[in-house]
Amino acid sequence: MIVLKGQISIIGCGWLGFSLATKLVELGFKVQGSTTSRDKLEVLKLHGIAPFLVSLTESGVSEECAQFLTGSDTVIINIPPGLRRNPNKNHVVEIEHLIHQIEKQSIKHVLYISSTSVYEDEVPFPVITAKTLPNASADNGKQLIEIEKMLQSNPYFKTTILRFGGLIGDERHPAKFLSGRKGISNPEAPINLIHRTDCISIIAHILDNDLWGTTLNAVYPSHICKKDYYTNYCAAKNLPLPEFSTAEESKGKIVESKILVQLLNYTFKVVP
Repeated sequence: MIVLKGQISIIGCGWLGFSLATKLVELGFKVQGSTTSRDKLEVLKLHGIAPFLVSLTESGVSEECAQFLTGSDTVIINIPPGLRRNPNKNHVVEIEHLIHQIEKQSIKHVLYISSTSVYEDEVPFPVITAKTLPNASADNGKQLIEIEKMLQSNPYFKTTILRFGGLIGDERHPAKFLSGRKGISNPEAPINLIHRTDCISIIAHILDNDLWGTTLNAVYPSHICKKDYYTNYCAAKNLPLPEFSTAEESKGKIVESKILVQLLNYTFKVVP
């Protein structure tokens, strides 16, 4: 088992971040965890995570941010842009404020949790590696690309970018959202998914291997088509089957994780 030591600050203790924080405590880290919910402070504390109420806005960061970062060698930034809820938000500026706070501390490493949405879906399906240049045209992807560049070019710390595919877990699966829906687009598009267990394990391996200053894609290496995958899943769980539209040619991509597997000698643990 990996055993790690030192202090780490995790910005964003939500569905992935909270499970990650509890795992890193178990592995020997002193963990500072941030949340935007006052109700969650006690939950973090009960799991051995030092809790901090930290919010990022376009006008700045909350006062507790400096204390939250103090004493940590590494910061994990795990907050999505949130443009679905607030489409006009400038998440790049929010992260810029955070970077200014990180620069004031003695932080050596930043792990930025990004997404494979930095790559455009296309016809025919391109094979994407971690060396493929991001080319997203949607605002969400474009903001992620800008943040990645901003972090990687910062001289105060070394950044590793970790681009996850679609996140799933035992209690969170996109098939439950697609079940029974009609007219779903891109039926032939390959899936690019990853289970939360692998997300956490990969992060622990990055920390254990001291792998900084690189970019990694993290997607389970199985890319059956969307229609087959979701139809089979719903059938196995006795959920209403989704119905797909073939009116337009399917757009998609195949995201490979070969570089991650090589650098970390990693074996994926859970089939999505």
